[in-house]
Amino acid sequence: METDRRRPEVAPVGFTPTSETIDPATVASDMGDLAARARSLMALQEQRVLQLPLGGGFFDIVVTASGPEGYAAVKLMDEIQRTDGDRPDACGPVIEDPERSWLIWLVPPGTSAEWAPHRYAACLGRPYHVALPPMAVTEPPGPYWLRPCRGDRLVPPKALRDLLEQFRPEPAPHETLLGEVLGTIS
Repeated sequence: METDRRRPEVAPVGFTPTSETIDPATVASDMGDLAARARSLMALQEQRVLQLPLGGGFFDIVVTASGPEGYAAVKLMDEIQRTDGDRPDACGPVIEDPERSWLIWLVPPGTSAEWAPHRYAACLGRPYHVALPPMAVTEPPGPYWLRPCRGDRLVPPKALRDLLEQFRPEPAPHETLLGEVLGTIS
């Protein structure tokens, strides 16, 4: 490399300041709380409990009873979602709340709008919130990640419905109770 090589002259770069007003109506309705969501995600990274609104661009949840029937559904979902070279616990994210004997399955956003009433599960989206345990919490006491939260998958709702019909985990959580409790899980 030649250190004494002459560089060609370049015109200075000019920036022209402009003022632009963004009409709030043009901002997506779920982006108004972007700063709060970013702070929440940072809390999760810092191993603190994360309060997150359901729906939007994240996920909805399906809540079922845990117990042998619920665990059987998780194991079969591991097989359904496993791809070549995948981990044995390939199921999308599932939180277990041992105090309430619940499994909380993270499903694609919008699932709650299409989820028909189900005898063995309740599905929630907007306007509810859920408290997620820190990412490193993978065993009791308290709520923990039975299956890890990974960036490449959620639990497929159709397959989950079919498994719930097959295994019938009971008692099914009641939707009203869920709405009152979910934000307090920690």
